[in-house]
Amino acid sequence: MKIKAIITGVTGMVGEGVLHICLNHPDVESVLVISRKPCGVQHPKLKEIIHANFQDISSLKKEVTGYNACYFCSGVSSAGMKEEQYRKLTYDLTLGFAGTLAEVNPDMTFCYISGSGTDSTEKGKMMWARVKGKTENDLMKLPFRQVYAFRPGGIQPLPGMKHTYTTYKVLAPLIPVLKFLMPGIMGTLEEIGLAMIHSVTKGYPKKVLEVKDIRALAGK
Repeated sequence: MKIKAIITGVTGMVGEGVLHICLNHPDVESVLVISRKPCGVQHPKLKEIIHANFQDISSLKKEVTGYNACYFCSGVSSAGMKEEQYRKLTYDLTLGFAGTLAEVNPDMTFCYISGSGTDSTEKGKMMWARVKGKTENDLMKLPFRQVYAFRPGGIQPLPGMKHTYTTYKVLAPLIPVLKFLMPGIMGTLEEIGLAMIHSVTKGYPKKVLEVKDIRALAGK
């Protein structure tokens, strides 16, 4: 199966890394990036659409039809936000975007970057975890072929990327040690990208993927 993927969040660390892996993977035939600002990447496989309102992409139905994968890597930190604002930028935005894709691409595999500690019960004390949990749960109800929620913990970035978070740059010398000491918490961006590709071509028995599942699906 050749993959025609839509990727979001490419001006962030995870999205940029997933884009890099997809552009260099033989199973990926084409990539459509949807972003609020140009990603600055040029490649024969790559097409880009600049679109401000991710919650409503109904005007892009024609452009997004015919894709069989979406790697949704957009996201914001909950730091300093009240629940209503975080829900709007996380739940409402993601479900609005995904709803249009499900309408025009029912054979699509949708991969959502969530986070370690997400609350599937939607009833816990951590606001961000409840919102992420509801986002995961309601994505699973959309009429896609498959939906996977990826829950990475600490992430070893890819070398040479522009959008690597400062924290990971500072911690770079310690990451190999942290991976050895905490294999269930620390993973790599390469594993995330490969696992997303393999979710389309191979599938996986679990719909919610923790770090160990991401590593297994990546084949690492």
